This record gives sequence, C-alpha cells and structure tokens, in this order.
Amino acid sequence: MNEKSRVALVTCSAYEEEAVSAAVARGLELIGGMGSFIHPGEKIVLKPNILVGESPEKVVGPHPLVFKAVARQARSVTEHLSYGDSPGFGKPAGQAQKAGLGQAAAELGIPLADFEKGREIHFADSPFIKQFTLANGVLDSDGLISISKFKTHQLTRITGPVKNQFGCVPGVLKAEFHIKLPNALDFAKMLVCINLYIRPRLYIVDGIMAMEGNGPRGGSPVNLKVLLFSKDPVAAEAVMCRLIDLNPQFVPTMKPALEWGLGTYLAEDIELVGDPIEPLVNKSFNVVRAPVKPVTSSTSVSFIKNLVSPRPVIDPEKCNQCGTCVKVCPAAPRAVDWHDGNRKKAPTYQYERCIRCFCCQELCPDHAISVETPFLGRLFRAI
Repeated sequence: MNEKSRVALVTCSAYEEEAVSAAVARGLELIGGMGSFIHPGEKIVLKPNILVGESPEKVVGPHPLVFKAVARQARSVTEHLSYGDSPGFGKPAGQAQKAGLGQAAAELGIPLADFEKGREIHFADSPFIKQFTLANGVLDSDGLISISKFKTHQLTRITGPVKNQFGCVPGVLKAEFHIKLPNALDFAKMLVCINLYIRPRLYIVDGIMAMEGNGPRGGSPVNLKVLLFSKDPVAAEAVMCRLIDLNPQFVPTMKPALEWGLGTYLAEDIELVGDPIEPLVNKSFNVVRAPVKPVTSSTSVSFIKNLVSPRPVIDPEKCNQCGTCVKVCPAAPRAVDWHDGNRKKAPTYQYERCIRCFCCQELCPDHAISVETPFLGRLFRAI
C-alpha cells in the first residue's frame, strides 16, 4: 500500500507576527518538522512568489511575516540560506524590496540569490520538455523551499505550489515558453517538468489572505485564514481546490502531474492533518469553474478561436496608457499595441495574433485588463 501524501492545514486569521510564527511552526511539525526536509550544512534557497513588487496588502505574493517565519525555521537547521525569484517584470532585487520581502530577508541576514542569470540544463528523463534554462541561484543550491500565494489565475485556474517554480526561469525566457507552448495544456505540462527537475523539498502556501477574481495581480483579497504545508505540490493544490469548491481536474497541471509522478490530487491518496477543512470551505470564491481548453495558433482555426475563446480585454476607463501590456506581450508581432499610433488612448488587440497567454492581464498595474469569453463561447459552454 502506497503512503498517502500528507498536507497540513493550519488556520491563522491575520498577519500578526506571533500568530504567524506559531502557525508555521505547527504546520511544519505536523508533517515531520523542518529537519525532515533539509539538513545541516545544506545550501537552501527560499523561493517566494514575486510576480511583481506590490505591497503585502495587495496579496500578490506571500506576506513577509510568512516568509520570515519559514526562514527562521529553516535557519534552525542550516545557516546557508538565500532567497529569490524571477518576477514577471523588473529586476529581482527591486521587486523584492517593493513586496517587503527584501527587507524581511535583510533583517535575517539572508542574501538574494542570482535569479537574473541562468544555465541550460538537459533533463534526459523528462516526459515532455527536456531542456530548460534555470536560475543560477537554484542550480547552485542543494534544495529549494517553495513559498507561494493562494490566488486565481486565468491560464491555470489557480496558482500555487506548482506554478511558483516557473519563477526559476530567469527574465524574458519565461515569455518564450508562451510562444513555444501556445496550447495551455502543453504549458501546464512544462510547469510539471520544471518541478520534476528541481524537486523542491517543501511547499508552503500562504492563504491567510488569498486572491479571488481577476488574479494573479488584479483580483480581490479574501480572508481564507489558512496556511498549507506539504512535500507534495499536487496534493497541496488539491486541498486549495477543496477550500474553494473547485474541481481539481479543472487545473491543467493535475493530470500530467499525477501521471508523471510529481504528486496526487486524488482525495483517497491524500492525508489531511491539522485543522478541519469543512468550516473553511468558501463556495462563493470567485474562480473560473470550467476546464481549461487547448488553444492553438493554427491559422485554420484562428477565426473560430477568436469567436469563442476567452480573451483579454482592456477597460479604457482604468487604463493609464503605461504600456506594460505592450512590453510583456510575447507574440511577434505583438497582439496588443497602439496599432493606430495614438498613445493617448488605451492599446488595442489584434486577436488573430493573441496566443491567450494572458501575460498582459497578469502584469497590468492598474487592473485594467480582464479575461472575458465572447458571446458565442458562453453560448457553447451553456449547451
């Protein structure tokens, strides 16, 4: 009989240092303690999700108090700690400072690892993608602790333990994957492969305050009051799904992750320890409750795709014409741009070029971009 994947669920109602520290200590103890995941003398990199530098109140990344509590637990085992992430926009150091994580790390004397430059690795045993460029800070460490935020995501429904490791790909190389893998299901397989190669020692999810709606940057905060801990990222995401009443099979990483041995989302194979989940389930959590459909760039189906597929839409009333969406669009030529040359108005889309990576929506600083399904797409879904 195979051992079940253990996930610890610990409640914590607010970001108060003493309460957070106690909750993190308890969560780790429930799954064997920090010493069962890392060892004295090892070089461990802490990998918080820093999509972009935002204040903790915006709930874009894990709270600095959660980061500090995890770091202190890790330091009780090894002195050789570093931290880092490759954000979606800007330099790692600057974005970490804006998110409050740089200050937290400085207080504890934890240096920033190199997430700007990387090296190419060959993953011969990979079931899908066999070559990656990964950050030097990851490759130079003995192990990684993943610290993610509980959020919605338009491409993968939720973002948490599995997708967090996409930030181990440095800089603009992340955008290249959106071009190479326009099919959302293939993109999800790539995320699984990154985790299979890195094999983080431990996954922690900050859901004390989560993000619903137009995530992963423009959504609304929700007090879910939970922290999750596991060495199985798939099981942790399955518990995330249970907490928001989402079918885990709607998350596109789940099936390949199960098939390729990264973890399990099957309820019968997960042991949930800690606090009871039932009182915490939020059935009104605003998340897309539908399976992810494959998107192809084939010209033969592009006309139909544009009539039915979800697509990013700019609200001109919210847009400040900063051009972030234009800068991060990986399509060539760009799908979103000032196609008429008038930079005093909101950029516009040429949807036949759009690969539906939603990088524009993900990184818009004014939350002016949302993902909408055209009328025919909503009609077909209802049938």
